[in-house]
Amino acid sequence: MERRDILKMAGIAAAAATPVAAGAVESHEHKPKSGPLDDWLSVRQFGAKGDGATTDSPAINKTIDAVSAAGGGTVYFPSGVYLSYSIRLKSKVGLYLDHGAVILAGPTPLEGTRTGGYDAAEPQGEWEPYQDFGHNHWHNSLIWGEGLEQVSIFGPGLIWGKGLSRGHDSDQNAPKDGAPGVGNKSIALKNCRDVLLRDFRILQGGWFGVLATGVDNLTIDNLLIDTNRDGIDIDCCRNVRVSNCAVNSPYDDAICPKSSYALGHARATENVTITNCYVTGGYEIGSMIDGTWKPRTEPHGYTGRIKMGTESNGGFKNITISNCVFESCQGLAIESEDGAVVEDITVTGITMRDIRSAPLFLRLGTRLRGPAGTQPGTMKRILISHVTSSGASKLPSILSGVPGHNIEDVKISDLYLEQIGGAPGEMAAIEPQEDEAKYPDPHMFGDLPATGFFIRHARNVEMSNVEIATLDADARPAFWLHDVDGADFFRLRVPGGSVPAFDLRQVKDFRSFGAQHIADVTMENVETRKI
Repeated sequence: MERRDILKMAGIAAAAATPVAAGAVESHEHKPKSGPLDDWLSVRQFGAKGDGATTDSPAINKTIDAVSAAGGGTVYFPSGVYLSYSIRLKSKVGLYLDHGAVILAGPTPLEGTRTGGYDAAEPQGEWEPYQDFGHNHWHNSLIWGEGLEQVSIFGPGLIWGKGLSRGHDSDQNAPKDGAPGVGNKSIALKNCRDVLLRDFRILQGGWFGVLATGVDNLTIDNLLIDTNRDGIDIDCCRNVRVSNCAVNSPYDDAICPKSSYALGHARATENVTITNCYVTGGYEIGSMIDGTWKPRTEPHGYTGRIKMGTESNGGFKNITISNCVFESCQGLAIESEDGAVVEDITVTGITMRDIRSAPLFLRLGTRLRGPAGTQPGTMKRILISHVTSSGASKLPSILSGVPGHNIEDVKISDLYLEQIGGAPGEMAAIEPQEDEAKYPDPHMFGDLPATGFFIRHARNVEMSNVEIATLDADARPAFWLHDVDGADFFRLRVPGGSVPAFDLRQVKDFRSFGAQHIADVTMENVETRKI
């Protein structure tokens, strides 16, 4: 490929600097103008060409080794396109990508290669079947580190995962995961601590733009990710801050806390904040980075959301999601499927537009993908407030446990949910299947008999200052409840007319009061009733 094409695709305005001869030592004018220059080593000093054609990963790894041997410091990437395979991080070493610097993931044949390419996917134990291939391996990545401390990747440059697999069997023209030399992640970190990822961009990140597993004290700030599968996965991590990031991921999730069994034991993801982020699945890959914002025209995809799960062995505890924007994607999902304890979750200050499924999806299921004897998890103490959604699909928001395992202690307030509506009367009579072990997704139950909220197998649900609106008249009730113990509603607004506000089945301790056009009502035990 012509170098000018590489730079154009990466959205880089400036041409790369002229590479120096291998082994030549650059002067300080090639390094950042601020910072402890004696601790910065340029990859050009160790032979990297930055011409987009020479494989520069050996030179990059030599630079990392030299900085590590000196006790730590920063590896500097001046402007240029650095064709690379696996880059191996080390403790107390940072990578700085300057303006115009691109780390370009090198290609591999469809069948893989036994002479070169990315580092081999390391073997796993008997727990490998409990999560997908991508979650089980870290070394088969463009940039990876394991068991490290004090690691950073920062600067305004670009990581372009062009040569990576994204792990889809349907990709006929992409190298296959598991084949020798094939890589599938842009950045993969395992069992690390004190990690900083800041300011850079990722284009076509492969299966994961960032996969962090068992990483503690992790800061991810101001990343722009325009990718073909997951943007950021935070798996079995503790003390994590994700802020000011923008992720376009049409075919998978944008920011995704998980708690898999990939470490060989269940470990919760906890003490996490996700704030001031923008997520979408509505644009052609690359068009967010290059500023053209080309809307997608394909009928499928549009995932692009924030989701906890689906891998959920260890649990999610003490997590806040605040001041985030969802556009042309699926809504917020919180899932316990594999025995996870989900508790103390706060969601506030969310705006959504053009949501392609349920604006809110809370699912306590029993897939139980884990060791024999794995028991169903729990989901409780969930606080959701100050959410606005416009132009959402016919699917309502969903809170659904399974028989004998309720979602508990959910408080929802100050919501405005605008759905497209238009459902016919027969949809209001649907009795959805349970599908306890089915893969969790808002579409899993098919059409649903509510416009605003479908609530099943729940205890202690409270809603206040909630408005449900529809763009077109809809024959379904705003709220459909089945097997709910404790349901308290205050100051609701619903479409009204002849359509009931509530359809209740096996509901205990129900109360609705202070709602416009709905009479106050309190009932201890309801078998079936429409209000």
